[in-house]
Amino acid sequence: MQADLIVRNGTVVSHRGIDTFDIAIKDEKIVALGSLSNIAAAEEIDATGLHVLPGVIDSQVHFREPGLEHKEDLATGTAAAALGGVTAIFEMPNTNPLTLTAADMADKVRRGREKAWTDFAFFIGAAAENVDQLPMLERQEGVSGVKLFMGSSTGSLLVDNDEDIRRVLKSGFRRVAIHAEDEPRLLERRHLAVDSVHNHPVWRDEVVAYKATERVLKIARETGRRIHVLHITTKDEMALLAQYKDIATVETTPQHLTLSAPECYDELGSYAQMNPPIRTEDHRLGIWQGVRDGVVDVIGSDHAPHTKEEKANPYPASPSGMPGVQTLLPLLLDHHSKGALSLTHLMDLTSAGPARIYNVAGKGRIALGFDGDLTLVDLGRRQEITSDWLASKCGWSPFEGKVVQGWPVGTIIRGRQVMRDGELIGTSAGQPVKFQECFK
Repeated sequence: MQADLIVRNGTVVSHRGIDTFDIAIKDEKIVALGSLSNIAAAEEIDATGLHVLPGVIDSQVHFREPGLEHKEDLATGTAAAALGGVTAIFEMPNTNPLTLTAADMADKVRRGREKAWTDFAFFIGAAAENVDQLPMLERQEGVSGVKLFMGSSTGSLLVDNDEDIRRVLKSGFRRVAIHAEDEPRLLERRHLAVDSVHNHPVWRDEVVAYKATERVLKIARETGRRIHVLHITTKDEMALLAQYKDIATVETTPQHLTLSAPECYDELGSYAQMNPPIRTEDHRLGIWQGVRDGVVDVIGSDHAPHTKEEKANPYPASPSGMPGVQTLLPLLLDHHSKGALSLTHLMDLTSAGPARIYNVAGKGRIALGFDGDLTLVDLGRRQEITSDWLASKCGWSPFEGKVVQGWPVGTIIRGRQVMRDGELIGTSAGQPVKFQECFK
């Protein structure tokens, strides 16, 4: 057999455990695993000394296109992803226009085909006006699932009362990703969002998060709809979510695992501002406990860039959100180097987990017949996160200056090298991710 690409001598993290073997890819698929000295290939990579992970999937990003391209676009966002070792992204619907219709989704998929360095999918937004169409919309090409905002949104994307949430969860069958903050409580406490960004987690307190999560979990169980609760920030929610694992999967983010208040606001000001907020150390440790206990199913970046000029506005005029797709894997590898996370668990949280939650077809595993998506990392490499490495259009990261151990050095998507040693290779050639629930 003649393969298109063979990755030789890498230490592979897979369903086999951690072992050294070769991986052959032909026609975009993995076709052989093992000692493959008898197989030739048009291209070979010697991965001696490197670890090979299944291609990392970042299942929550905001790439701002269309309508907000001064912050980010699909080209720069996916370039940042590829440089960070990410092979596929799932992007959110709060663009301009909002992603609510079949035409909106088709436009995004077209843009992705034209510009994306990685493979891609997009969430369809849930709104009162499109509830009846959701069963059709969720099955369109390139749709990763449905996104519902219970708080921290505006216009049609805000679905904040129980009856409308119930209508959404009764309409369709694919997994619904939830931003769970309680909008009525946010409105009641809006007067607390004054003077200093240190008041951001005071306004959007733990009860704002817990109350919304509790509400949506009860409605999900009542309606029998699978949900995925995003960016969990409190130890209390972790304990609650452990009681609903039959119906709900759980995400947290690298920033909530890495930063804590008030120190992050002291050091970073509004650059640490996001929704839900970074909280105190006891909550950071509680989130880590949720990771160790298996309550957390996936870690996504919640990449949400704003320009430096926008972030420089005095609080609360400063927007919430921070970039993160490029630093997702380096931060998690650094936590691994400190003993907080095994490599097999990291793999499950960033590859197998997203694929399992969203029923991705042919991604998330290093196995025969799966897409040739691989992320090569150097666990021994110590590297500073610097602005000149960042590809996001916003041009900053809250983790600039941080030295991490463990670094992505290669990104392979469907057998094609896209990043090697910090440089993008060739041209963008991303394709829509396929989902098992959407085969015609």
